[in-house]
Amino acid sequence: MAAPKKGRSASAQSKPGRALALILIALVALTGGMFASGHTTPRLGIDLAGGTSITLTAINEPGQPNAINKTNMDTAVEIMNRRVNGLGVSEAEVQTQGNENIIVNIPKGTDSEEARDQVGTTAKLYFRPVLQSQVGSGATENPTASPSTSPSGSGSPSPSSSDGKDEATEPGAGDSAGPSSTPSSSATSQGRALTDALKADPTPSGSGSASAKASDDASPSASPSADAATQALQAKFAALDCNDPKQRAEAGKGKTTDVVVACGQDNGSWSKFVLGPVGVDGTEVEKAQALLDTQSGTGWQVVMDFDSKGADKFADITGQLATQTSPQNEFAIVLDDEVVSHPYVQAAVTGGKAEISGSFTQEEAQNLANMLSYGALPLTFKESSVTTVSPALGGEQLQAGLIAGAIGLALVVIYLVVYYRGLSLIAIASLLVSAVLTYVIMALLGPTINFALNLPAVCGAIVAIGITADSFIVYFERVRDEIREGRTLRPAVERAWPRARRTILVSDFVSFLSAAVLFIVTVGKVQGFAFTLGLTTVLDVVVVFFFTKPLLTLLARTKFFGNGHSWSGLDPKRLGARPPLRRTRRPVVPADPKEA
Repeated sequence: MAAPKKGRSASAQSKPGRALALILIALVALTGGMFASGHTTPRLGIDLAGGTSITLTAINEPGQPNAINKTNMDTAVEIMNRRVNGLGVSEAEVQTQGNENIIVNIPKGTDSEEARDQVGTTAKLYFRPVLQSQVGSGATENPTASPSTSPSGSGSPSPSSSDGKDEATEPGAGDSAGPSSTPSSSATSQGRALTDALKADPTPSGSGSASAKASDDASPSASPSADAATQALQAKFAALDCNDPKQRAEAGKGKTTDVVVACGQDNGSWSKFVLGPVGVDGTEVEKAQALLDTQSGTGWQVVMDFDSKGADKFADITGQLATQTSPQNEFAIVLDDEVVSHPYVQAAVTGGKAEISGSFTQEEAQNLANMLSYGALPLTFKESSVTTVSPALGGEQLQAGLIAGAIGLALVVIYLVVYYRGLSLIAIASLLVSAVLTYVIMALLGPTINFALNLPAVCGAIVAIGITADSFIVYFERVRDEIREGRTLRPAVERAWPRARRTILVSDFVSFLSAAVLFIVTVGKVQGFAFTLGLTTVLDVVVVFFFTKPLLTLLARTKFFGNGHSWSGLDPKRLGARPPLRRTRRPVVPADPKEA
């Protein structure tokens, strides 16, 4: 009988307990980490836990060329994805459907409603100068408002140049509160400024400077058409009721070169504005982030970074606005034709960086930062449909998936018991270890990388049962082949391992490669299937190397398996083994031929 090779095989044969100890230590450590983190169950996706599915359809703006193409749709998907992820909504899915639709799936959670509101806000982001404003009921005019004396009791935007930085402070509410005026003592001066703006340039350009120049350089000999346009705009402004949802929906619409009438919320009440031509486009904001205001200690602030083109425009418009009086020293941040903020300017903001600060809470600052960072979409969208998946329906789907997995596992166990008998104990123990590792890792990946278990991922785990069982079968059959050749169990286990190991690695590599390709080229829920399939394939290799093979090595030393009991699954007679291999003694050749 041939002895096993020395080296790695001999070492693995003599110390299989070391490999078993390693995997058991890892299992205990991961399980302990799961309980310590408090996340003892995997996170569930929208199809299992419930949530909201929104269908957005791209539309062409009137009078604009058709911009609906693959490039713009892909850009919109990326921006929407970053927007909902910026809100902390995990496992939100954003993907295209056809040529004009985008599907947004938001799982049920504390931030899902907020994410739905912001995802639905899909129009372009603009910075427009404020020509005239009227706040909601109960507010009073405060042309020289500062962070501590604004009408709402919270800060209003104002740039400062302390320690060399350009800083703009924002209203404490963070949602458009700021120095505005009622149509009282300043209504006449505001109306005159608006009239001058239209007289100076009845068809203003998009440079953003028309409103600022107009208030300084009004033309005394204005055309009658300018007077008519002024009166029409003033009438529209006076008639606008921002508390009416229908009027509010129509407000703010117009070309980037138009003077428009728009609405915005100030501390829970609606205000209305007359806004000049667009000065800076939202696409020229490179980045915006919410940071803690460590200098003033009054709360949070939003820091904006512009690209080179936007920096020049913003410096130009803020330089012109700084010379005006309230509210014409304000610029409005307009998203989806609605004013979301209107900070005022005291000095030109140069250098391509601005800080909007005041009495923000963290949530308010983050909301505004998300709008600035992710609000500029290349297309306009309308909300076509909203579908809500109830947790009850998700629970039914999860139960059906678990039942399918249990049936598949039971069929595999029955096959192993019938065909492999005692060896099935090793296979079942390996399946249990693999299942526990998969469950624990999925539970830990939820808070770590926002992984959520959806229905396709459950299918991937069910498919993995067969892949894992296939690895055991390959090894067991190699061992049986060695026994059929006349070897006893202990050397058969070691001689079969190199061949089985090679086959298992090749098979698992192909499965992992398929899962990786599927994960890369697909979107949405199919990625859950690919991720789970890849994860379980890697765990299959770990379990076979560190549990199945060492466990079989130990059991081969017992009488039940080592002597080939009829119920062990390794009975030489049942396997049709050849007579035992024996060593043939070679004749001793004497050194001296005479002795022969």
